[in-house]
Order: sequence, then structure tokens, then C-alpha cells
Amino acid sequence: MLIRIGYDIIFDLPAPTPMLLLLYVHPSRVRDLRDPEILTVEPYVPIERFTDAFGNTCGRIVAQAGQLRLLRDGVIQDDGLPDAVDYTVYQHPVEQLPPEVLPFLLPSRYCEVDLLTNTAFSLFSNTPPAWQRVQAILDWVHNNVTFGYQFASSTKTAMGVYNERRGVCRDFTHLAITFLRAMNIPARYATGYLGDIGVPISPAPMDFSAWLEVYLGNRWWTVDARHNRRRIGRVLMARGRDAADCAITTAFGATSLRQFFVRTDEVL
Repeated sequence: MLIRIGYDIIFDLPAPTPMLLLLYVHPSRVRDLRDPEILTVEPYVPIERFTDAFGNTCGRIVAQAGQLRLLRDGVIQDDGLPDAVDYTVYQHPVEQLPPEVLPFLLPSRYCEVDLLTNTAFSLFSNTPPAWQRVQAILDWVHNNVTFGYQFASSTKTAMGVYNERRGVCRDFTHLAITFLRAMNIPARYATGYLGDIGVPISPAPMDFSAWLEVYLGNRWWTVDARHNRRRIGRVLMARGRDAADCAITTAFGATSLRQFFVRTDEVL
């Protein structure tokens, strides 16, 4: 399967502004690209590319004052298979977890594990310490949180989602991650392209999507609290503890978003 991916993002900047850009596909997907990955910046400024602490490819620029446009248009190959699953895998005791996954048990900016541990145990302690526990958490978040773009807030944390019971995909993801960590299952945030492939076409404008990965049976698995179903055609861009580590753009100064267009369509 071939998927066309890209974006066209425009900001207005009142002054020269340093920015970080997590707008590249994740290094694990670079081999699937059918063309060189070129991030176009208009007006032109040099881009410093580097790998961040979580293994994501990041760009660094100092944008000029005025209008800034960020463009990408390309094609990536995908296996066309739904997210992998194995209902036989079990949860690891904490003392047997690899050291590198331990940070994904801890509280982070948007995932207040310490505040929701008692809630998580009251809801999920009777579930088997296996895939069934993960699914129970996904089911609860999916069934108890209402999705809506009008509920988006850049400061809303997992506790806020739990109290309000509404949000966007990042909010579903933060609450699921928090419950999983509270139940001693490592969980990390993921973001990237997810088009309406193999599902009914949504009338809403396309956006980047957030999902999560859980560590069971000596590997990471992709799951999704918002859609709560196996999906086709995810294109990973970044991973981290939560959305603070995976912001698509970060500006160190005032900005005004004028246009935000994302493309992810199967090439027929």
C-alpha cells in the first residue's frame, strides 16, 4: 500500500522566532519513504536536523518575522496490515522490566500517575495482568470520554480529562497512558499520520493523530484509546512520555496559526 502524506502549515510571526519542528517521519519509517523527505520552509531559512532524547528526528530553525510556511508532500509505503495484537502476552513484574522502559511508568507533564493511581486500582485491579487489562483500560477511556475538536486545550492533563470526560485524541491518549502506568504497565505517547483507510471517511478536516504504545511480552504494541480498534496505515512521526515531548511545532516566542492542513490518503 502507498500512502500520500504531507502538510501545509502557515504561521504569522511578529518577530524572528526560534522554533523546533517534529515534522519528519520517525527514523523507523524512513526506509519506507518513496522519495527524499524534504521539509520546505518559506521564506527559506537553514534547518538544523538532530535526533532528540527519544530518538525522534527534529528540525531547528530561526524563522523570520512575517509569514512562515512549512510544506511537505510525499509518498510512503505501508504493509497495509492492521495494528498487531497478541492476546496471550502478559504484563511484566516491575522488577523484570528492562531499565530503558522504566521512565514510561513515571508521572510526566500531562500524565499525573500519582493523582490517578487509586482511581486506576479501583477500576482495573480485578482484571488479569495481561492484554485483557490493557483492553479494559482502552474500553473505559473510549466509552467514558466524549470526542470533540471544540474540547481541545493545550493545558489539559489526564486528571482534567478524567474530570471533564471530554477531549481530543491526545486527551484520550493521556488518560489511557496514565491508567496503564498506574497499573505498572509501561506506556508511551505516539503521534503521526492516521488517515481514514479501511474505515468510513470522516467529514472533519484531517489532522495529525495521537495514539499510544504499551510494553507487554518483551515488546511495544500500538493501541488507540480514541478509536479503540485496530487501524491500517499509521505513519509514526514521534514518541515520548506525553504530548510535551511530541509537539509538532514548538515556538520560542509569539505566533499566530493561520493555516493547518494535513494530508494522509491511500494512493489508489
